[in-house]
This record gives sequence, structure tokens and C-alpha cells, in this order.
Amino acid sequence: MKENHKTRLIDYLKEYKEITSLEAIRDLGNTRLSATIFTLKDEGYIISTKDVQVPTRWGTKTTVTKYIYKGHVDNLKQMTIDDVINEVSRT
Repeated sequence: MKENHKTRLIDYLKEYKEITSLEAIRDLGNTRLSATIFTLKDEGYIISTKDVQVPTRWGTKTTVTKYIYKGHVDNLKQMTIDDVINEVSRT
């Protein structure tokens, strides 16, 4: 498979389970993380979001979005509805 932003992000999420925009820029060279996440969600990947506080270089805090990988819908087909709800809501 050809390596691109999508494939690199999928591999990263499978290994680390979560990512922020700064990590995507630094580790993957992806400056449009939200666009790549949108595409992955359209393709059946289950990715939730969580707002987190991070420090700035000026000693204050700011809020960023952390994307959390939950799996792919194909992997959920053999689960019960309760299993799916628990998996998706788990943070």
C-alpha cells in the first residue's frame, strides 16, 4: 500500500491510540490532522475526541483536541451492542 497521510495516521493510531495536532505535525508531517481524521471516519474508523489542557511556551494553558482511536466498524460486527457501546464510550 502506498504511504500517505492516511496510512501513516492509521499506523500511528494503532500503535499509540491517540494524537494531537502538534504530534501529527511533529511525528507525521501532517498539518491538516482534522481533515485526515474526517476522511478516516468516512471510511469507518471510529475516532473520538477529547478536549485537553496543555501548557504553552508562555506558561499559560490552552485547550487542544486529542483524537482517540477506537477501532474500525468492521471489527465491531461480531460484538454485541453492549460491547460496542462500552468500546466507543471508553476513553
